[in-house]
Amino acid sequence: MTTQLNPQKRKIGLALGGGGARGLAHIPMLQVFEEMQLQPAHISGTSMGAILGTIYASGTSPGDLRELVEGMIIKEGEGLKEIFKKRGLLRWFDLFDPKFVRGGVFKGDKVAEFLGEIIGVETFEDLNIPVTVVATDFFTGEQVVFDSGPLMPAIRATMALPGIFTPTEIDGKVLVDGGCVNLVPHDLLDKSLYRIAIDVKDLPQRKKPNKIGMTDTLIGAIEIMSHQIGEMRRKADPPDLYLHPDLGGFEMLEFFRAEQVFKRAQPKCDELREALKPFAA
Repeated sequence: MTTQLNPQKRKIGLALGGGGARGLAHIPMLQVFEEMQLQPAHISGTSMGAILGTIYASGTSPGDLRELVEGMIIKEGEGLKEIFKKRGLLRWFDLFDPKFVRGGVFKGDKVAEFLGEIIGVETFEDLNIPVTVVATDFFTGEQVVFDSGPLMPAIRATMALPGIFTPTEIDGKVLVDGGCVNLVPHDLLDKSLYRIAIDVKDLPQRKKPNKIGMTDTLIGAIEIMSHQIGEMRRKADPPDLYLHPDLGGFEMLEFFRAEQVFKRAQPKCDELREALKPFAA
């Protein structure tokens, strides 16, 4: 859905949704901004969208971000020689060391530490572009918004997918993934901006009942809930441009399929490019 450009809306607000590995589709979208020499005036994000949006806002180019991801995955057809050349692969063993603790399979601290190294700044105020990050108060179900102060606690909170990463505590609140309440937070962008919402969600794939594990059930239930809440928010407050790449068939944790995600995002990248032409003129 695209609305005609209002001459008053000459600045862009960008909302990047959560979706685990499907969130990698945001990278080629950001490359369109880079290609057209444009930069959003404000970025809001949840979970993977918040992570990638913050890395971009810290000054990392989308191209460098894509190279980083490609260096940490095994591509189809690669042999052992190519695989062992990828030093980034070694980080996976450090980042996802299982921690069977209450509330999640992974603590998430090492992932947050790794992301902190990439982002390279400590506070929201240090970012080149203003960023708003969304998390969820586990006990009240309320949306918790971060846009100032220490950066990494907010990132750690928004990525705390229940059942995968343990919750995090900030100011006495126990926080989990922001996707539980606001998967694509375009409503947090100022309405004076041309608001672009990139939604990478997809409903879980149907499987035979005896093949659905505990993690599949939990993640699937969260995705269904997030989908319904997101649709209600979008209908109540439509963005100027809504982009939903066709990412059906990709599971939330299938990061090894990054190249396929990039390819599947291309049609919506073309749509975004067309929509941005008035801003580049």
